[in-house]
Amino acid sequence: MTTVRVLTGIKPSGTPHLGNYVGAIRPTVRASREPGIDSYLFLADYHALISTHDPARVQRSTLEIAATWIACGLDPERVTFYRQSDIPEIPELTWLLACVCGKGLLNRAHAYKAAVDKNTADGRDADDGVTMGLFMYPVLMAADILMFNAHRVPVGRDQIQHIEMARDLASSFNHHYGEHFTLPEAVIDEQVATLPGLDGRKMSKSYDNVIPLFAPREQLRRLIMGIVTDSRAPGEPKDTEGSALFQIYQAFATAEETAALARDFAAGIAWAEAKERLFERIDREIAPMRATYDDLMAHPQRVEALLRAGAAKARVQATPFTARLRAAVGLRPLDDLAPPPAAEATGTKVAPPVFKQYRESDGRFYFKLTDAKGHVLLQSTGFDSPKAAGQAVARLKAEGWSGSPDLHALLEAYAPAERIDAALALLREA
Repeated sequence: MTTVRVLTGIKPSGTPHLGNYVGAIRPTVRASREPGIDSYLFLADYHALISTHDPARVQRSTLEIAATWIACGLDPERVTFYRQSDIPEIPELTWLLACVCGKGLLNRAHAYKAAVDKNTADGRDADDGVTMGLFMYPVLMAADILMFNAHRVPVGRDQIQHIEMARDLASSFNHHYGEHFTLPEAVIDEQVATLPGLDGRKMSKSYDNVIPLFAPREQLRRLIMGIVTDSRAPGEPKDTEGSALFQIYQAFATAEETAALARDFAAGIAWAEAKERLFERIDREIAPMRATYDDLMAHPQRVEALLRAGAAKARVQATPFTARLRAAVGLRPLDDLAPPPAAEATGTKVAPPVFKQYRESDGRFYFKLTDAKGHVLLQSTGFDSPKAAGQAVARLKAEGWSGSPDLHALLEAYAPAERIDAALALLREA
């Protein structure tokens, strides 16, 4: 079965509401469990800095959004779930892409054009209040996507342009430096559910009509009891068409439950009874997740540990891939230019690369790989025993650096993958 890599970014801003859950969170979590899907989901905290300048709010929102997704069933063991700012390779890739990106491309970005148009209409300088963060947003988004060579990126229609820009930047880089990037495809779900809010309009923070996803039980009841309905009295038939209450119920209920409520609408159910039924149906689904969410919010260190583990998992790919990109653009060690002295010319043996194993004062066991000149190519993290360190060394000798991706999280590379593999090949020959 062919594996499809799907990447989704979530900007940590604001408190999630029922509309977010039905339209994005629930379907994304379900899709992540499908066979053949390799899901990458990240908290776009760098992007949040474009519009949020309150450090405490950025930190709090990051916790809220991470806890929300985990509580809603996202499995960090199955999904690569990480915080954008924990992957230093992403801003580095942003710069590499910026160097093949024409300014004209960014001039056409919707968000930048909207800011310029508003300034012009208000009689201000065209770039008044426009930060480089806003202007460069599409390049950072492209780096998010291309770092992991995502095949598909689920987005709303307003984000299609950014996927097209990511494709343009990938093509430009590939043209200059060889084939490194997969061209991503935007995925538009025409069936994305949108919930009406308390006033019947689309549920949105801008309308102040939202129902917070994890509102306490009694607050949830009060909010649902405040949903706007018409003046039809108990016993009068009620229309399901255009009823915000019915639409919200339908988003949570089974087909049988929905059909039963439709019959009760026709029979003249009282609005208070219908609202109570809606409350009980939503709370039945949300209550277990609310308990998990509250527990995570009370223990932020658990969320932090999950995000750090996700970052380590992501960097298993990001670190060697970035080394490859650095080598491709010419950011290479200068001693690569000097050929090793030939044994025949010098009359002496050329020293092969060597692994050095040692124990540090922390009691753990380490190793490093150095080339013939003593330059460090690889440095390990600590192992609990010399046997574990030795087994890692043996695997590297046998399989090479490129053939041992599961070891990358335990090792820090100081040279391009090609140079490390060449050194290991020399060791095998020796």
